[in-house]
Amino acid sequence: MTQTARGSSAASGKKMLSEQVYARLRDAIMRGEYAPGDALKPQDLAREQGVSLAVVREALVRVAGEGLADRLPNRGFAVPDCSDRRWQEIAEARRTIEPVVLRMSVERGDIDWEARVRAAHHRLTRTPVYVPEEGEYYSGAWSEAHRDFHRALLEGCGNPVLLETFDRMWTASELTRRWSTWRAPDRDGAEEHRRLEEAALARDADAAAEVLARHLTLTAAVLAGDRCRGVAEGA
Repeated sequence: MTQTARGSSAASGKKMLSEQVYARLRDAIMRGEYAPGDALKPQDLAREQGVSLAVVREALVRVAGEGLADRLPNRGFAVPDCSDRRWQEIAEARRTIEPVVLRMSVERGDIDWEARVRAAHHRLTRTPVYVPEEGEYYSGAWSEAHRDFHRALLEGCGNPVLLETFDRMWTASELTRRWSTWRAPDRDGAEEHRRLEEAALARDADAAAEVLARHLTLTAAVLAGDRCRGVAEGA
């Protein structure tokens, strides 16, 4: 094997390891294995995962880029705190940006977009919100279906920069949602999602934007009142 080939193989192996460590770390944070504010120490993670510090740092940088970890000056990385200010800033950004992007999506989306929205909503309605083996938190399958539905609604905008912005905001807000154990008894989330699909596919941009803004406002109110209660109490 030539020196160039060996170098390429080593780089490929490092990338694969980094991807694996990133995936495990991301899942652990989302499952609440780390409490809000917990330090993510590269040395400890490298030892636990049996990989180099360089691999761990690369994975941590990716996790931080998604909003699932904070990069602290001279102190490494940590899981975000469950602060009211942090959640409200994310919620404000989503309420400001997503209805505008949805309006664009309704105006620009083609037939393929309509089919993706309908399919994503169908999957969401058929996916259990809670499953016994995952306890009182939102199930992983429902969280994925929920995200896919909201993203499908916006994909008709045709602007990858806006969709990347949505991805980052969603991941950051999803961390709070996954940590929450509060269930609003008077809220019908399924009906809210049905109305979103209906307005979007009816090509009523004003109604779709209004329904989404209200949907996000209600979610923000529920999660702000619950701020990671289950994780903070060790649930």
